[in-house]
Amino acid sequence: MKRFTLTLAAVALALLAGCTQEQQNKLGRGIQNWTGTDGVLEVYAGDKLVRRFLKVDKMSTALGTDDKTPRAYRYGYGVLDENLNMVADSGEKRVYFEISDYTNAVFFDNPH
Repeated sequence: MKRFTLTLAAVALALLAGCTQEQQNKLGRGIQNWTGTDGVLEVYAGDKLVRRFLKVDKMSTALGTDDKTPRAYRYGYGVLDENLNMVADSGEKRVYFEISDYTNAVFFDNPH
């Protein structure tokens, strides 16, 4: 069994090494999307923080229905941090959100 596992790992590494950087990035995002992440999305108006979403598992790029081309916005689900305290308080709800490509926003893993 151990030999089989080592052989399988070696084959996986060989296949990964043959992938382009973009293919490796897609694979990494797919694994991350499957495992989830505790992301934070902050939206700014100039230099002022105006919205924060906590517990964002992923953000997706919208695709056209007929042509499947990427649209100019991202969407996802997260807890709206109404009081901007970086804590998902009991009264704060999980909501759907959309942000355009032109939105001044930062997405990062929750450091807490």
